[in-house]
Amino acid sequence: MSDDALPEADRIDGAPHPRETVTLFGQDTPEAEFLSALNSGRLPHGWLLTGPRGVGKASFAWRAAKYLIATPPDGGDALFAAPPAATLDISPENPIAHRIRALSEPSLMLLRRGWDADKKRLKTQLTVDEVRNLKGFFAMSSGGGRRVVIVDSADEMNASAANALLKELEEPPRDTVLFLVSHQPSGLLPTIRSRCRTLRFTPLSPADLSAALAQAGHTPPEGTEAGALAALSGGSVGEAIRLISMDGPALYAEIVRLLSTLPDMDRPTALRLSEAAAAKGAEARFDLTLSLLDTALSRLARAGATGQAPAPIAPGEDAVIAKLSPNPWAARAWAELAATLTARARQGKAVNLDPAALVFDMFLDLDRTAARLAAPA
Repeated sequence: MSDDALPEADRIDGAPHPRETVTLFGQDTPEAEFLSALNSGRLPHGWLLTGPRGVGKASFAWRAAKYLIATPPDGGDALFAAPPAATLDISPENPIAHRIRALSEPSLMLLRRGWDADKKRLKTQLTVDEVRNLKGFFAMSSGGGRRVVIVDSADEMNASAANALLKELEEPPRDTVLFLVSHQPSGLLPTIRSRCRTLRFTPLSPADLSAALAQAGHTPPEGTEAGALAALSGGSVGEAIRLISMDGPALYAEIVRLLSTLPDMDRPTALRLSEAAAAKGAEARFDLTLSLLDTALSRLARAGATGQAPAPIAPGEDAVIAKLSPNPWAARAWAELAATLTARARQGKAVNLDPAALVFDMFLDLDRTAARLAAPA
């Protein structure tokens, strides 16, 4: 397999690579914070980009990298200093932009999980071998410009890789900036976190999510409201693309219809959903079913605990929530069940239990919980 045809560990299936993003939507606050540091003349060398998966962290890293490489530091000469930057935009026709899209820019190093040629698959971790490549990268002359390193994602580093990266963060070369993309920064070494300035990225609004999806070439299923897709995806472009590609909104609507039959569960529907999640080659469908079921239970628990029902994602969901989770007592029962089912699903996958039986048993637990809550005190 040629290098051009190899899978990319930092690309979401069905989406353009972050380096190809033209416009970054919904993240004006972290970009303004970065520009403020850049214009102060005291740009930190390490940046930790945190937030949910798929909200634009990596796209920002590539956007900032293009700008930094295309606008070399002024060297402290106030007479010839460039004016303060108001945006990270550079022309897509800039030669540096072209080279970065082609992964041929010598001033940029990308660290990500590599390809295992023996097993014919991506490695499961970002290893120390990838991080050691920084030695050669830093040994090259920068030509008076900036060098940029993107680590996507830092969460995937094994212990040896993390320690090797820490050494580079402690004494980076002059005019070098490292961007560490992290979906779960609490799992990183405290010493890595302490040597980076954190930029926090938040879920996208319905309008920003719609714009980002359109840029990525995706259209929500007919009849799916922008707000509903934003709620279902958690404001994540990556998750929204996954939902669209697998008809997730329709599956969520089916789960809500099943919940509406509790505590006298519609067993034929439950069996059909269970079998669909366990069909041959349907591993992704199985994971999606579990994820959407967890979303439904979380919304039940939150509504009962707060006394405020969220805007419905699927038709009839408001009535289902009012029926099944009218008070904090019910909310606690659904929250506890969600935690139990999540743990059982993980254990079941680990020991290769029949997926259809696993999902159907989860639906039976829903029915039993609803019956218990409906029983007279």
